[in-house]
Amino acid sequence: MAHRLRQDNEIKIVRITMKKVTLLTGTAALVAALSVPAFAQTEMATGATATGVSAVDDRITDIEDAVQDDFDRANDPDRFGPADRRQGLFGNMALTYSGNTSNSDEAIDDQDLSVAGRISFNQGRFAQSVGLAIEFSETDNEKTKEEVAAIYDAQYYFNDRMYGFGLGRITVDGVAATGELDRDGFLGFGPGYRVISTEATAWRVQAGLGVRYTRFVGADSDTEVGYIASSRFYHRFNDVLFLTNDTDYLTSDSGDTISNSLGLGFKVTEALATKISYDTDYEKNDATGDSVTDNTLGLSVVYGF
Repeated sequence: MAHRLRQDNEIKIVRITMKKVTLLTGTAALVAALSVPAFAQTEMATGATATGVSAVDDRITDIEDAVQDDFDRANDPDRFGPADRRQGLFGNMALTYSGNTSNSDEAIDDQDLSVAGRISFNQGRFAQSVGLAIEFSETDNEKTKEEVAAIYDAQYYFNDRMYGFGLGRITVDGVAATGELDRDGFLGFGPGYRVISTEATAWRVQAGLGVRYTRFVGADSDTEVGYIASSRFYHRFNDVLFLTNDTDYLTSDSGDTISNSLGLGFKVTEALATKISYDTDYEKNDATGDSVTDNTLGLSVVYGF
């Protein structure tokens, strides 16, 4: 079961797993599609690729990006609504391909192709975006992965406090085996409201109705209804300390899910910032009566000099 139900007003991703409907929302930084893309070098210094230095450097960058994303989500950049939202059409697209051949005794020919992109169009109170991800892998002329996923997200602000949202997702697995999920779609919508919206404190709530379609290879398709209620709270005590609390409740024909993330962020010095989080996730399967509760303590630190 996918757990995290993050940030309800920017890029929303719907993640659905077996007999559950889960809405996962997350903040993503969008770059201009019409600008000239910048491509990174394959190595950080001469000889770095062959010696493995570049691979470690890439991993360092991944960790730094993950920590920074965690801070950005906690700071809730969308708490003020669409006032500063970029207008017009924009987006980005990325493609990567690799092909491998070998003359060893156990020669294996591999091909991997990945395509991902997002297009957004914002006009006044209405904002919408479409995302697409394609992943294809082949080994010795045999398909090992053929996955396509698309998402749709839309918000319309009736005024500074009241808004409506819509979510859509479809995933297709072209190499799913008998008994595995090969079609998974979701469509949801509902209202949202900003209860408090000040420079220091922001609290918004939303509720939605969703319909999920699933199909397993060799079995009949299934359609079920799910409902979700979400709360996003942010409070800045001063220039150093802020508190966030994100809560989501999901119920569907197959069970219930509750997720809560409590976070405390503070800037120790101009160079050092820290975020402490405590996440609680609860799942109940109505078919079996089983329930699972997971608690996670997290710590993120950024230090620059």
